[in-house]
Amino acid sequence: MGVRVFVAGGTGVLGRRLVAQLVAGGHQVTATTTSAAKLEVLEQLGADGVVMDGLDALSVGEAVAKARPETIVHQMTAISVAHAGKPDLKHMDRWFATTSRLRTEGTDHLLAAAEAAGVSGFVAQSYANWNGIREGGWVKTEEDPLDLHEGTVAQPGLAAVAHVEEAVVEAGGAVLRYGGFYGPGAIDDQVELVRKRQFPLVGGGAGHSSWVHLDDAARATVLAVELRAKGVFNIVDDEPAPAAEWLPHLARCAGAKPPMRVPKWLARLLAGDVAVAMMTEGRGFSNAKAKRELGWELRHPSWRQGFEEALV
Repeated sequence: MGVRVFVAGGTGVLGRRLVAQLVAGGHQVTATTTSAAKLEVLEQLGADGVVMDGLDALSVGEAVAKARPETIVHQMTAISVAHAGKPDLKHMDRWFATTSRLRTEGTDHLLAAAEAAGVSGFVAQSYANWNGIREGGWVKTEEDPLDLHEGTVAQPGLAAVAHVEEAVVEAGGAVLRYGGFYGPGAIDDQVELVRKRQFPLVGGGAGHSSWVHLDDAARATVLAVELRAKGVFNIVDDEPAPAAEWLPHLARCAGAKPPMRVPKWLARLLAGDVAVAMMTEGRGFSNAKAKRELGWELRHPSWRQGFEEALV
């Protein structure tokens, strides 16, 4: 049976695919955007579009109350806005400032609106790319803590992710830790840097990352909605990979020259401590729980084939 679903953040790279999959699955979707100009996009996808400011409690409360959903899906970010320039790992706190607010204040507004409107289902976006705890093996499960990179420019953003997880799990909802997105529109900025040879390998490139195709991430989200999932799930592909493997492969698929290699000391000067930690010490994630408990099957099980399909 179809579910009335409220997608907060329906016009992002994942939101659009999620809305389309929910509608295709027979669900009644209300999706939000911050721009009236994008309402037509949501209507074309088959959703009822509404303009909402995720940082305004009144705006959120009114939108949720009017939609009368059974489940809320929190996909609000400002990453596309932040990407209007280029990725800025050296000033990550500024780059992700608005997204961090949406993951703290915005999450709280949505949870309050859900309680006020009697909405029992809640699914929220989290993050599982390179930010597993930097202890032990290279691949982490949901039982392993996330690394907040305390004392660095990454801490505010990662602390906001932790807030999402704590608040949503406490409220009885599901948290989906998405890997690094790829697919149409998801990594254009990174590919541009790779083609300009401005995305170097750092040190030995041993730091691991986990990836996921947008369509697979959307499918996992639909399953979480339909199964009324609770708890934390890593939504990543089957192959966590060191930077020394995935970055040269991305360059080949993009028709670019191999990435330059720079020592850690130079990368620290140019891009900061977080970039060095990401590419030399980052931890990837296991998807075993999502497969087991959600019955999730990936159409793109590895970034190796996925990058080729997306770029070649």
